[in-house]
Amino acid sequence: MEKQNLKPALVYVLAILGLLCCCFGGLGFILAGIAFFIAHSKLKEVEANPDNYDHDSVKAMNTAKIVAMSILIINLLYFGMTIYRISTVGWDEIMQQSEQMMEEWGNQ
Repeated sequence: MEKQNLKPALVYVLAILGLLCCCFGGLGFILAGIAFFIAHSKLKEVEANPDNYDHDSVKAMNTAKIVAMSILIINLLYFGMTIYRISTVGWDEIMQQSEQMMEEWGNQ
């Protein structure tokens, strides 16, 4: 019987896109969370029937799960910081600071 291969490429792609979306106030936690859920569910399937899966692909999926979890934590921390900053400083002040930085960057 041929052993099945887990393909962690989708998990990696979603996790990396989640890291890139971290710049949008930490909203990348959505993509990173989906990546983590996919990896976790695939590894649960492996636990049910470990003999049916290739060992190297299981290790690759476990690594992908760790990457997704790390990016998920980064995004959740950044999202929390964004919520805290909006609640303490205020949205108008944040937009004003952003405009000032854009003007300074444009004048260089």
